[in-house]
Amino acid sequence: MTRSQNMPAYAVFAALLASAGLPIYIHAPKFYVDEYGVSLAALGSVLFALRLLDVVQDPLFGRLSETLRTRRAAGVLIGAGVMALSMLGLFAVPPMLPPLLWFALMLTGVFSAFSFLTINFYAQGVVKADRLPGQGHLRLAQWRETGALLGVCVAAIAPVMLGAVTDAPFAGFAVGFCVLALVAIVMMRGEWVSDGLAPSIGFRAVLGDALARRLLLIALVNAAPVAVSSTLFLFFVESRLDAPGFEGPLLLLFFLSAAIAAPVWGKLAERFGVKPVLLSAMVLAIAAFGGAMALGPGDVLAFAVICALSGATLGADLTLLPAVFATRMARISPSAAEGFGLWAFVSKFTLAFAAVTLLPALDYAGFDSAAGAGSPPEALMLLTLLYAAVPCGLKVVAIALLATTDLKET
Repeated sequence: MTRSQNMPAYAVFAALLASAGLPIYIHAPKFYVDEYGVSLAALGSVLFALRLLDVVQDPLFGRLSETLRTRRAAGVLIGAGVMALSMLGLFAVPPMLPPLLWFALMLTGVFSAFSFLTINFYAQGVVKADRLPGQGHLRLAQWRETGALLGVCVAAIAPVMLGAVTDAPFAGFAVGFCVLALVAIVMMRGEWVSDGLAPSIGFRAVLGDALARRLLLIALVNAAPVAVSSTLFLFFVESRLDAPGFEGPLLLLFFLSAAIAAPVWGKLAERFGVKPVLLSAMVLAIAAFGGAMALGPGDVLAFAVICALSGATLGADLTLLPAVFATRMARISPSAAEGFGLWAFVSKFTLAFAAVTLLPALDYAGFDSAAGAGSPPEALMLLTLLYAAVPCGLKVVAIALLATTDLKET
C-alpha cells in the first residue's frame, strides 16, 4: 500500500482518539462515584468547567496547530504522550490529591491533548482527502469514522471484559490505551505533512461563512442527543432496566452497529447525496430510540433492538457530517486547523452540557446509583424522560435545521 493510500493508519489513529472521548464520559464519572464516593453533582460541575476551558483552549489549539503545521509530527507526539500519561493517572494511579481535584487534573490532561490531537488529525485529513481520487472526503471519512467507532466499541466494553480477569479493570484499560497510542503514532508516521499552498484565514473567516456557521450549529444540536444518552446509559441499564451486568454487551452492540453501518451510509451518500441520506438516518433514529420511553425492569431484549437500530443511525451522523464540514473547509479554509478547532469545541460542549444539567437533576430528584432499581419512582421516571424523551426532541430540532440548509455549496 502506498503512503498516499495509507488509510488504515487514519482508522487506527481515529480509534485512539475515540477511546479518549465518549467512553471517558461513560466510565469516568461512575468509576469515581463507585471507587471514591464523589457525588454526581460535583462530577457534573467539573465536567462542565472543563468544557468551559475548551471555550478558550480549543480555538487556541486550532491556532497552535496552524502555527506548527510544518512541525506537526512533533506536536502530535507530545500530545499523544500527555494523553496517555493522563489516562494512566485517571484510572491506574490512586489519587494523590482529593479525588475530585485529581479527577479534574487528569481529565484536563486527557481532554486538552484530545482536543489538540483531534484538530491536527482532522486538519490533516483535509489535506489527505484532496489528494485522493474521486470523493476523497467521503472515502476518508468512511475509514476514519469506522475506525473511531470500532475504537469506541473496544473502549466501551474493555473495562467490563477486563473485570472478568483482573481486580483492576480500569488500570488495565489505561495500559491498553497507552499501547494503542504507540501503535497509532507509528502507523501515522510520515502522514503529518503540510500543504504549502493552504494559507490560514483565521477564525473570523470561518465564522463569517454562512454555511460553515450553519454546519457548526447542526453539529452542536445533532450531537446533543448522543451526549445525553451516553451520559445516562449506564444508569439507565442498571437502574431503569434493572439489568446490572448487561451494560458492556449493550454498549458493544450499540457502537458495533454504528461501526458496521458507517461505511454503508457513506456508500449511500455517494449514490443518493449526503442530505437525503442523513435526514433519513435522523428520522430513523427518532423512530428507534423513542421506544426506550416505554421500557421498564427486565426489558433487556427490547432495549438491545433499540441499541442496534439507534447505533446504526449514529454511524450516519459521525460519518457524513464531518465529511460535509471537511469539504466546506477545503473550499474556504484549506489549512482547516482553525475550522476544526471550532468543530472540536462544538462536539465536546454537548457532552459537558449534558453532564452539568442531567447529573445534578438526577441527584436532586433522589436518584441513587448504588441503589439501582431501588431509587425513588420519581427519580427513575426522570431518568427515563431524560434518557429517551430529551434526545428525541433534540433530534427533531436537528432535522429541522438540516432540512432548511442548502448543502449544494459544499
